[in-house]
Amino acid sequence: MPLSLLTVNVGAPSIDRAQRQLRWLAARPEEVLVLTETKATAGSAFLAKTFAAAGYSVTFPTHSPGELGVMIVSKVATTLDPLGSALDFLPARAVGVVVETDEGPLRVAGAYVPSRDSTLEKTERKKTWIEQFHKALEYTSSNAPLLLLGDLNVLEPHHQPPHRGQFAQFEYAFYTGLTERHGLTDLFRHLHPNRIEHSWARRADLGYRYDHAHGSHAIAERLMTCDYIHETRENALDGSRLTDHSGLAVTLALSATQTLLTSDPATAVDALTEPEPTLF
Repeated sequence: MPLSLLTVNVGAPSIDRAQRQLRWLAARPEEVLVLTETKATAGSAFLAKTFAAAGYSVTFPTHSPGELGVMIVSKVATTLDPLGSALDFLPARAVGVVVETDEGPLRVAGAYVPSRDSTLEKTERKKTWIEQFHKALEYTSSNAPLLLLGDLNVLEPHHQPPHRGQFAQFEYAFYTGLTERHGLTDLFRHLHPNRIEHSWARRADLGYRYDHAHGSHAIAERLMTCDYIHETRENALDGSRLTDHSGLAVTLALSATQTLLTSDPATAVDALTEPEPTLF
């Protein structure tokens, strides 16, 4: 059975949106979900608590008040990867797990790179996080293949449309550095060298490919599919869309060796909201 994974930016959801996201995510076929732009608020906590109650493995690092981060939800058994603890600046923005497969351990990392504006403060914040993330990747490097998924808030250098002037050289260098510094391949580009797709758009004609999947050479060799799931951005006009980002799904010719016994998270929601029994 091929191993499938999905990353999607959930947009620091409210409870109402998190409930709709839960139903959609629970119906997806992927075994591992990497959710970015989580937050220490009720919506993200609802997703973590409900998936955990349904038997999923949930890795949700502590988020400082107001800070954003990543959650990994899995139908297959996972152990904690050291990447998150190696990141000492805005640590909730990267987390990793290890999945045992028929070909050995697979490291799965999720990242939500800070965005920025024109201010020096936000620019330095993003620069610092990127360099600390590079160091964390180097410090935790191992022989196990690495799959990095998430919203990187950066574009490839030859992105179409080009969005000239919106991104600094250090941001493009982060994208190229994933390959040149860490040996990771852009998996979407590996399969679709010339396809133009976007995962976020202010307008239909001004899209951005912010959400990415990068993998070690061994991952690229076992890559079966890597495609954007745009339905998460549908129904934008009536306000019922799940998020303003497309998902990105990856399928690998690997099989997880330990599947968890999970139930329907919708049932877990009902159980969590039932009143406590009265004891006499």
